[in-house]
Amino acid sequence: MTVYTGRGDEGQTDLFDGSRVAKTNLRVQAYGTVDELNALVGMVRPTGYADIDERLERVQNQLHILQAVLANPETGGEPAIDDSHVQTLESWIDDIEAELEPQQEFILPGGGAAGSRLHHARTVCRRAERQVMALTEAEDVEQAPLVYLNRLSDLLFVTARLANKRDGVDEVHPTY
Repeated sequence: MTVYTGRGDEGQTDLFDGSRVAKTNLRVQAYGTVDELNALVGMVRPTGYADIDERLERVQNQLHILQAVLANPETGGEPAIDDSHVQTLESWIDDIEAELEPQQEFILPGGGAAGSRLHHARTVCRRAERQVMALTEAEDVEQAPLVYLNRLSDLLFVTARLANKRDGVDEVHPTY
């Protein structure tokens, strides 16, 4: 089987249920941005820190599931992103925050290689969240993907801070 089919040459693609939509469709935009996010998370690994790498690999698998959820116009199907995925992210955030100094002010995104890439992934995660919100306003979409992306952006932020701390990179605060 070849990777090219020619089916998308006129700007259409297939959704999970076999229906055809324009590649500019809100649903396609949303899962396409999640795909971009997944690729960015993949660029971060390996960080050199086993705990971070294990979490990021699990996130990549969850993002793959999220893409399938968003590609399916039917709600309630399998695979699914649910509250347990969000709770896992929250648990990881709590663990990471226990290792960090409390944040007292804004920080500029950047730092070492892993920290900078994680900050970039966070911004793409926020774009994916906005696109899923736009889809939610236009169609019937489950709430869990939106909550998951919101929490994931928090995880990516604290993980960027953690990677920078472990790499010995100081946080830089904006000047006003």
